[in-house]
Amino acid sequence: MAGKLSTCFLSHQWSCCTVVDCKHLNVRFYSLPSPRFATVSCKIRQRNSSLPPRRPQAKKIIPAQIPQNDNLMTPGNENSDSENEDDFSHQCTSDEVVAIQRFDDKNSNNKLIPSIGADKVGEVTTVNLQDVIGMIRNAEKNIHILNQARINAIEDLETVLSEKEVLQREINNLEMRLAETDARIRVAAQDKIHVELLQDHLEKLQSEMSNNGAHDAVVLRSPDRQTRALSEELNALRNENMSLQNDLNTLKEQLRDVKRTDERVEMLENERTVLELSIKELEYKLTVSQQDSVQLSTLRSECETLWNKVEHLQGLLDKSTSQADQAILVLQQNQELRKKVERLEESLEDANIYKLSSEKLQQYNDLMQQKIKLLDERLERSDAEIHSYVQLYQDSVKEFQETLDNLKEESKKKASGKQVDMPWEFWSRLLLMFDAWFLEKKIHGDEAKFLREMTWKKDGRIHDVYIECKEKNEREIIAAFRRLTSSSSGSGLHVVHIAAEMAPVAKVGGLGDVLSALSKALQKKGHLVEIILPKYDCMQYESIQNLRVLDLAVESYFDGHLFKNKIWVGTVEGLPVYFIEPLHPAKFFWRGKTYGEPDDLKRFSFFSRAALELLHQSGKKPDIIHCHDWQTAFVAPLYWDLYAPKGLNSARICFTCHNFEYQGTASASEIASCGLDIHHLNRPDRMQDNSSHDRLNPVKGAIVFSNIVTTVSPTYAQEVRTSQGGQGLHATLNAHSQKFVGILNGIDTDSWNPATDTYLSFQYNASDLEGKFENKNVLRRHLGLSLSDSRRPLVGCITRLVPQKGVHLIRHAIYRALELGGQFVLLGSSPVPNIHREFEEIAKQFQNHEHIRLILKYDEALSHSIYAASDMFIIPSIFEPCGLTQMIAMRYGAIPIARKTGGLNDSVFDVDDDTIPIQLRNGFTFVTPDEHAFNGAFDRAFKFYKNDSEGWEELMKKVMNIDFSWDTSASQYEELYLQSVSKAKAARRAAAG
Repeated sequence: MAGKLSTCFLSHQWSCCTVVDCKHLNVRFYSLPSPRFATVSCKIRQRNSSLPPRRPQAKKIIPAQIPQNDNLMTPGNENSDSENEDDFSHQCTSDEVVAIQRFDDKNSNNKLIPSIGADKVGEVTTVNLQDVIGMIRNAEKNIHILNQARINAIEDLETVLSEKEVLQREINNLEMRLAETDARIRVAAQDKIHVELLQDHLEKLQSEMSNNGAHDAVVLRSPDRQTRALSEELNALRNENMSLQNDLNTLKEQLRDVKRTDERVEMLENERTVLELSIKELEYKLTVSQQDSVQLSTLRSECETLWNKVEHLQGLLDKSTSQADQAILVLQQNQELRKKVERLEESLEDANIYKLSSEKLQQYNDLMQQKIKLLDERLERSDAEIHSYVQLYQDSVKEFQETLDNLKEESKKKASGKQVDMPWEFWSRLLLMFDAWFLEKKIHGDEAKFLREMTWKKDGRIHDVYIECKEKNEREIIAAFRRLTSSSSGSGLHVVHIAAEMAPVAKVGGLGDVLSALSKALQKKGHLVEIILPKYDCMQYESIQNLRVLDLAVESYFDGHLFKNKIWVGTVEGLPVYFIEPLHPAKFFWRGKTYGEPDDLKRFSFFSRAALELLHQSGKKPDIIHCHDWQTAFVAPLYWDLYAPKGLNSARICFTCHNFEYQGTASASEIASCGLDIHHLNRPDRMQDNSSHDRLNPVKGAIVFSNIVTTVSPTYAQEVRTSQGGQGLHATLNAHSQKFVGILNGIDTDSWNPATDTYLSFQYNASDLEGKFENKNVLRRHLGLSLSDSRRPLVGCITRLVPQKGVHLIRHAIYRALELGGQFVLLGSSPVPNIHREFEEIAKQFQNHEHIRLILKYDEALSHSIYAASDMFIIPSIFEPCGLTQMIAMRYGAIPIARKTGGLNDSVFDVDDDTIPIQLRNGFTFVTPDEHAFNGAFDRAFKFYKNDSEGWEELMKKVMNIDFSWDTSASQYEELYLQSVSKAKAARRAAAG
């Protein structure tokens, strides 16, 4: 029995169940359904056990591998012990661990992997690149072996501890049963004594009743049978007691073995510690080697670049040298010819003296004449060549004179008021300078307006005055600009954007990209565009040019008081931007982040009012005030209720909601802080929330009070007018449908251009895709992914990990990509704690995997590299107002795999959909947001990629040539602006008439 128990406790293939009744002790064994689930079964029994807590186990390290099924990673298993058991090509025993450690120590002693210190940095360039690569590979192999040994040691430790716990539980059960058996033995002993007394009494009765033969015999036989039965039962209990004592002794012997096992566990823990130190050392060496490799690659590329430049310069030098040698040779020939001519003339004079002396001299003279003639011809040719050089020089001088005349003529044209083609950065800087002079009371309002108009039109006179006076002091510069008296007319609009984000200075989501790109597109169409932002402490200040604070403070109302605001100005990618810094005790925008604060509603309602106050105090008369999302939705009711009566009444209000899921609803008292009349606005036809009548909805207020309402795609505009997609605002949108329109966003094709992207190691375009394949290998090396198969597809995903983006499908895509033989890279973070924890666990599981990498943050440079390296891009959103990811991915030649919703439905069309014109088909789509539908599109993309490489390359070229620029979208906004402004002017004329 002891042998059976030992076998049971030391095996993961069996579980033990003991059943005790009042007379017998039975030990029964049941085989598990399958060895595959043995470990999971043991862990389930540990969680359900009511015994005292077990001894803490060492944390198990799970190497990255392909999971057996996706259910192991579902959110419902967050608190369960669901680690996958790892299969290795070979397992390392404890002796192998010692051998590995000795091998590592031997390598360390022999210095096979040198450590490069700070004093050796200068010698890095002399290291052979192949040696460094070999060192890196050896380090990776050693780390892999040590990881395997470490995992096996930890598994052995867990096995021993689990066996020890099972043994301890069995010992406790047996001791309890032994105590019960001892009690029963004591009861049986008392029964035995009672029986002996009965036997004595019977013997006396026998002697007295010896004459009653047959009847007495029957009477006596019954007690004898009872006595024998009791004796047999007592003997059985004794035998069972002896058996239990033997089992107890065996278990105690096994307990001593377990104690000896504890010593082995301690030894394994010491070995594990040594292995961890060795791994850390090898990881450090690997890091140093990788850094050296990167430095060597950089130096090699720099060397190649310099060598190409040297070759080019050498070619130019050789060409110049040959030309110089030719000119010198011609001059030398001319000099030699002149010397020969002089000698010949001298010879001719001598010959004339002796002309009559002999016939021979006459012949010699004729010969000399012929030579002179030949030399004259050569001299004439040399003179002609010299004359050609002189003619070339004269032509160059003439061309220079013509260029100078053209420049003078252009200067005259500029002086007459023509436009000057200067960067937008220049005109935006001038515009901010004029506004600063007006706000600081250095020029009058009419002068500021006149100078703004000239700047808006790029008037050459503004440019000339600035160039002429830029070295003078401010007073002289102001006087020079005041001398400008002429003006010109123009048809452009004055547009002011008020928003919470702008790329690249304060970007959180797509709003920042949209604001920058739309503003630049409108600016290129000849409109004056200005932007007002909060001044966050966490902005990318390096992206702001000429940032400075104005010498004034704009006061704005909030919570019954007036608070001052510092006004900063600067240019961002050629756009003039005003930054408002509230001098409020709560330090609204000094929080280290853009959104996510408990008082976000107060922060942005304060900013909205301060922005309007800035426009009012600066005397601006914009044609359009364009506000975005709930953070600046307060602008619309504030403008019409408070500022239009004050004189800021020239503008039409345009409101764009980029996502109707976020509406900023709050109690009326909170919204009243910025000065809105809640009694006037808390009505069903104004700002009262449709779902909760005691709350106000800023987005609803913006829809009601704006002249133009837009969202970011036509399909999304239809979706939000339904009860399923409207987030409670569908009735309001339908009531104001005449001013509601969906305009598909574009992307900034200057920032997102693989042919000029400075973040990429290799630039490329649709006609030359070689750079894309090189970028794929660069990203693989950077993230530590396998490069063994160049045709293995790389799937990219860049997103915020929120439920809207279909996180369950993103998680599923990671494992599905492995099953189909691909690689997967995810870049993104999550503000939702449980989603963030879930993807952190997945990232840890695959942290050393050769085909999967998860980077849970946002990295601008890395995002460009992932777009350029990816073959496919997944966008499995539950709903998506517009989406820029699919457009950027196609711009970089990555084929989108997207769900048909919102802007994705307006920009991605399935390659297998016969109802779509073939020239528009550009990706793979699915409808239902579940794993089955996703697999249909995902598997088709992999099949296309693997089976038709030429067709895939043609598809890449097609999507790269699609125009996703802002030109079309900006034209639609321009048309809406002009229509609204024209209606307003017509209404004013009608009112005046």
